[in-house]
Amino acid sequence: MVSWIGHVVPFIVTVAIWFIATGLIAWADNRERSTFSRSMMIGSVAGIVGLVVILFASLSAEVWAVYLAFVGALMVWGWHELSFLTGAAAGPRRGPSDPTLTGIARFRQAAATVMHHEVALALTALLLISLSWNAPNQIGATVFVLMFGMRITSKINLFVGVPNTTSEMLPEHLAYLKTYFGRNRMTVLLALSIAGIAAMMAWFASLALSAPVGSAAMVGASLLFTLSLLGVLEHFFLALPFRDGMLWGWALPKRSGPQRNDAAARARNITT
Repeated sequence: MVSWIGHVVPFIVTVAIWFIATGLIAWADNRERSTFSRSMMIGSVAGIVGLVVILFASLSAEVWAVYLAFVGALMVWGWHELSFLTGAAAGPRRGPSDPTLTGIARFRQAAATVMHHEVALALTALLLISLSWNAPNQIGATVFVLMFGMRITSKINLFVGVPNTTSEMLPEHLAYLKTYFGRNRMTVLLALSIAGIAAMMAWFASLALSAPVGSAAMVGASLLFTLSLLGVLEHFFLALPFRDGMLWGWALPKRSGPQRNDAAARARNITT
């Protein structure tokens, strides 16, 4: 039976935070580059606070602690996203791909554009796992690892190729990343990715439905179920003609005509 406190409220909280936080990060990394240092300072403080919050909340298995650990994990995740999208931590390669490369050589070049970011995410995941090992509340680490896993699958799919590669939220200074996207096509990998995340979503749903009503276990499983659901939707967006601006247009700057033309030219170069 669906519980308002144990199922519906966690769902609403997750979707609301996801929508607002994504928009705020998109707004920050699409502003003038002179504002990036201030944004990174604010993001770094939020990330450090998030780590402390996760550590504190891991000591309790109460409902409030589950929510607190969840918010802390998203604060740390947002810090990493901001550092990547502002270009502070992307990778050693900061230019377009070599169109003559294929196979492993192309993959290595693409990996070099995001290497620093991925290593930072992996190290943070290991840190959170170690800090919450055998702790009563492991939601913070679980949320971060779940989001890290879904992010990896989406990046690999973009590299291999997906039907829809539009990304209005990608800032101008990272437009070169689009040259590493594969050609527009539907692949078995994308279908398996969607199926795998959907299976995990179903597992979290079963845990949420079988847990005691209103318990921390029910709330935690519901939060993870909703995150997985959003992950499935984001992977579906790679297969469907969905525009980022449909949801987060309010957070994106209105680019001038020449800027739009430049972006379109770069996008055309990807497919040639």
